[in-house]
Amino acid sequence: MTESLATHPDRLLPADPGTKAIARNLLERVQHLPIISPHGHVDAAVIEQNTPFPDPAALLVTPDHYVTRLIHASGVPLEQLHAGAGARGIWRSFCEAWPLFDGTASGYWLRTQFETVFGLQGELSAETADASFDAISAKLAEPGFRPRELFKDFNIEVLATTDDPLDDLASHKALAADPSFHGRVVPTFRPDAYLNIAHPSWAANVERLIGEASDGGTGYRGYLTALENRRRYFVEHGAVSADHGVRTPATLKLDAAAAESLFELALAGKATAQDRDAFEAHMMYQMARMSVEDGLVMTIHPGSFRNHHQPTFEAFGADTGHDIPVAVNYTEAIRPLLQDFGTAKDFHVVLFTLDETVFSRELAPLAGFYPSVYIGAPWWFLDAPDAMLRFRSAVTETAGFSRTSGFIDDTRAFCSIPARHDASRRIEASFLARLVAEHRISEDRAHELIVDVVDSSPRRVFKL
Repeated sequence: MTESLATHPDRLLPADPGTKAIARNLLERVQHLPIISPHGHVDAAVIEQNTPFPDPAALLVTPDHYVTRLIHASGVPLEQLHAGAGARGIWRSFCEAWPLFDGTASGYWLRTQFETVFGLQGELSAETADASFDAISAKLAEPGFRPRELFKDFNIEVLATTDDPLDDLASHKALAADPSFHGRVVPTFRPDAYLNIAHPSWAANVERLIGEASDGGTGYRGYLTALENRRRYFVEHGAVSADHGVRTPATLKLDAAAAESLFELALAGKATAQDRDAFEAHMMYQMARMSVEDGLVMTIHPGSFRNHHQPTFEAFGADTGHDIPVAVNYTEAIRPLLQDFGTAKDFHVVLFTLDETVFSRELAPLAGFYPSVYIGAPWWFLDAPDAMLRFRSAVTETAGFSRTSGFIDDTRAFCSIPARHDASRRIEASFLARLVAEHRISEDRAHELIVDVVDSSPRRVFKL
């Protein structure tokens, strides 16, 4: 990883010299601000217990579906990229495939990590696989490379995790009570497996939820009470948001009798596909109603066809690289929710998409009217430099800067967090520099805006 790529001071900045100079000044304004990460998937227990990171393959390859999916597309069987292949063998497969990542966002994050976090020099290849494996392993064994030390080194102020509604949040409680830990790790309420009837464990999850948290209630009413109680428990332990990973952003307001009927059909195993969709849409409406009451920010992540390749799912399970984006319709789908809650005081709903076409057509107009609606940052397949620039161009002319969420890294890869946030800050500087160079905003105003989008926006939107 040559210095000109991984650590070049002008990486991702505009090529035009004049615009680049403006972008450099803007970047300098925010480069050293703390990281605010209000949505992600790092396990709180890893930080609380200060668990040493595993070997390079287990840390950087096996759990990262951005990485494994592209290697698999080149003809490498997934068996060669999972634990049974052995850590060094997996790393060798990855190093052989390294040229595949040229030009990709994954390649950018990894290249930056290799040099700035792990201190690697030189290009990865089949020939350097063993040496790079040993170098990273040695780094992982250092006391200063434990999660808590890196949390501080990465300048993370707030890190949100994603948690099951019945999680006891023990690690979050321990971190909050630990005077030696100066960061803030907050839980996020993620109820998908309790709302989506199609989830294979839905009935068992609901039974356990009602049994543990309904205050003795039963049936649909006990189910709602249990969800409300668990949300309250999360709020008491620092949660600021509830996240929903749904196939579509559909919402539906049903009367209590109709909702209870669908609930009972589902428990009896008699719900149709249409029933399942209707119930989940209704529960998204109920989640918004609860957010108005308890203050949790509602975030919606729709638009992924999960487990597209059934044989891979059967062999390796979920989150193994074969989730594929689909088109979404927000304007009609979210309307029932916004009819009742779109102007509710202090209600915040952050709308994400994997379908770029809705940024300018639907999300920017929605956020440009409803006080509750904020546009989520480019996510997953769109979390890439060019896509982030397209996002800014698509939404800003309609919704401005104030209606966006701030950057969301949404990562399980702890060591990639600083690289991702640095890239976002460079993209924001590049976009603002172009507006200055085109005499569309003043340079003084651009300096105010970049602080807002990097730091103030996530604090404001996620009530931090």
